[in-house]
Amino acid sequence: MDVNDILRKLQPYFERIPAVERPKRHVPFKEKFAWTIGILLLYFFLTNVPVFGLSPQSIDIFAQYRAFFAGAAGSILALGIGPIVTASIILQLLVGAGIISLDLTNPDDRAAYEDFQRFLVFVMIALEAAPQILGGFLKPNLDLAHQLGVPPGFLAFLIFLQLFIGGVLIVYMDEVVSKWGIGSGVSLFILASISQAMVIGLFNWVIPKHSRLPAGVFPRLFYIFTHYPMDYLLSLNGLIFLLVDGGILALITTAIIILLVVFAEGTRVEIPLAHTLVRGARGRFPIKLIYASVLPMIFVRALQANIVVLGLILYQHGITFLGEYIPGTAKPCSGLMYLLSPVRSPYDWVPALVKDPTRNPYAAYFANMPDWMIYLHLLVDATILIVGGILFAIFWVETSGMDAKTVAEQIAKSGLQIPGFRKNPKILEKFLERYIPKVTVIGGAAIGVLTLIANILGTVGRVSGTGLLLAVSIAYQFYEELTREQLTEMHPMLRKLLGEE
Repeated sequence: MDVNDILRKLQPYFERIPAVERPKRHVPFKEKFAWTIGILLLYFFLTNVPVFGLSPQSIDIFAQYRAFFAGAAGSILALGIGPIVTASIILQLLVGAGIISLDLTNPDDRAAYEDFQRFLVFVMIALEAAPQILGGFLKPNLDLAHQLGVPPGFLAFLIFLQLFIGGVLIVYMDEVVSKWGIGSGVSLFILASISQAMVIGLFNWVIPKHSRLPAGVFPRLFYIFTHYPMDYLLSLNGLIFLLVDGGILALITTAIIILLVVFAEGTRVEIPLAHTLVRGARGRFPIKLIYASVLPMIFVRALQANIVVLGLILYQHGITFLGEYIPGTAKPCSGLMYLLSPVRSPYDWVPALVKDPTRNPYAAYFANMPDWMIYLHLLVDATILIVGGILFAIFWVETSGMDAKTVAEQIAKSGLQIPGFRKNPKILEKFLERYIPKVTVIGGAAIGVLTLIANILGTVGRVSGTGLLLAVSIAYQFYEELTREQLTEMHPMLRKLLGEE
């Protein structure tokens, strides 16, 4: 009995997991918009609901990936979309390895796949919450436990329960947006989290611990121009100080990356289509340069995050051959885990900045590290981003119904064909295979390169290159989705062509 047969046999049990029902009618644009805004407000509310009983000495092991994992440290949504992304990675790898070979165009196989995915997400919620508590990263507040007269283990269980409930809420909030709202809930939460971080990164006037400058770019520049002599700022060292420490380089990088992503999103090959029944009805099927979107980059970083966190758990249990970590953080400072950790700014790959105690609060842990190790760290991260972007883009296209065969069947079912070609899905598939596989690889590599550039130079709010690309791409796609929804609302015939009715 193979895995596919096991999934079909277990499907009756998976079906019992509650799910948000798909609408059986056309949902008007205003109603979709209302659902989307309502879930977004609920998301912001839940990110401000703290976990009861959590000690202030707890460690956020996903701090470096917080921008695109959404959620908020210390809140009941601390896990964010991590379990959803991790479950998707596992399914991507199972499908890519051929272990799961369900026909996703078949309704029964598709239902089995989706039910198993939902079950796997719930499993990952528990598996991501429990190790953080058992490993001592999320600690119960001993003073509170003493005041309440309960053992610390009881508070630890309450912390796990709150995180599990928060993870489940994220799952169903995502389903509500995906089925009743506009776009994807996961994308919406990522956009909200990164946008919030960028606004804070621009205007936050609070001076962080171990720093002499405000956190926000604009307050920081104001502080610099009012506290540093102009002759120093106009010198070479002063200009470098303004660019790196002042945040001007991050501001310029952010603006350039936004323009490049918008350009890449707008670059596409448009295949002309004509309707076989309605004379004169024509359309175009766009194949974007970033065909697989930037979601594969989430999978790359999520896989990277899980590997680094696994190394941290092993380190906490005395297994140090994979690398050591800076005490009180989830940041590796030696060994394989250091090489596999992400580069997020010039302070992670320029040796002079990495080892400067006035600029890097953790410089003491890298003081004896050879420069070649720091550069190797950058090279490894670049390889992970580019190669991983290509591989996960291919997996995503194959498993999400964006491959040439599935697209050809969808176009044929809608009554469309390429002018001058016979109405045959096989012919249409061969035509699409000229573009889709190549664009998938090129787009995956391009996203990896853009992410690398943003990480090397730094970004506003330290949202990382991945986070910035995700935010811009999601915002652009959300704009296109809004435009499409408004068009289908004005022209009901388009809904039939798009298969919505």
